[in-house]
Amino acid sequence: MTFTANGLEALILGQLSTYAWPFFRITGLLMIAPVFGTRLVPARVKIALAVALTAAIAPAVEAPQDAGFSVASALIAAHELLLGIVLGFVLQLLFDALVIAGQTIAMTMGLGFATMVDPQRGVSVPLLSQFFVILGILVFLALDGHLALLALLAESYELMPIGVPLGRDSVWSLVVEGGEMFAGALRLALPAVTALLVVNLAFGVMSRAAPTLNLFAVGFPTALLLGLVFLLLDIGGVVNVFSALVDDAFVRLGAWLAG
Repeated sequence: MTFTANGLEALILGQLSTYAWPFFRITGLLMIAPVFGTRLVPARVKIALAVALTAAIAPAVEAPQDAGFSVASALIAAHELLLGIVLGFVLQLLFDALVIAGQTIAMTMGLGFATMVDPQRGVSVPLLSQFFVILGILVFLALDGHLALLALLAESYELMPIGVPLGRDSVWSLVVEGGEMFAGALRLALPAVTALLVVNLAFGVMSRAAPTLNLFAVGFPTALLLGLVFLLLDIGGVVNVFSALVDDAFVRLGAWLAG
């Protein structure tokens, strides 16, 4: 079969419109999404997964056919990449809430000095925060959050087609998600922090009643031991709160895409 120059160009642009536009949104999501976007996942694996997802999703996506190689095409590509990053970023905030909650509890119980490098982000975080992040990943996988994320990605092309710009309300909703992160961290850390606050108040009363009592020799190991006990008793509550946060995040993302 012989193709003219114009026919070959039309064929290439048609294939580009079919597969390239979905590829940008999928790539943006895999860059930052929980589990998929961690530094532990090699870049080659991410690219291969992005290509596989594009091949599966693209035939069912209605993409603009007349963009061509132009400034409009670049804007559409940047918009799709940004939209994928936003979808992953909102869910990544859940794990940042775990980091903040672990850091708050660790500082209260005297474990703030125990830090380690987080392999997901490459920064130092308290050891307790890393424990919470590992627990959160296991809960996220147990809830099939990775599958729900891929399903939301496929559904996003119907709720927000390619080339449809984000509105002002959508941008403001992203700002509100930052507040949801701190609220989630507070819900996760509040039981243990409250219990440790009572312990610290008790030691404050003891120091007034017995001024010769060495609080650093007695209070520090006691607060550390009781903090571990409170965490052990509250681990089920942390799992339940994080599960609720994951469910709420998917509901908000669906409403955000639809709105």
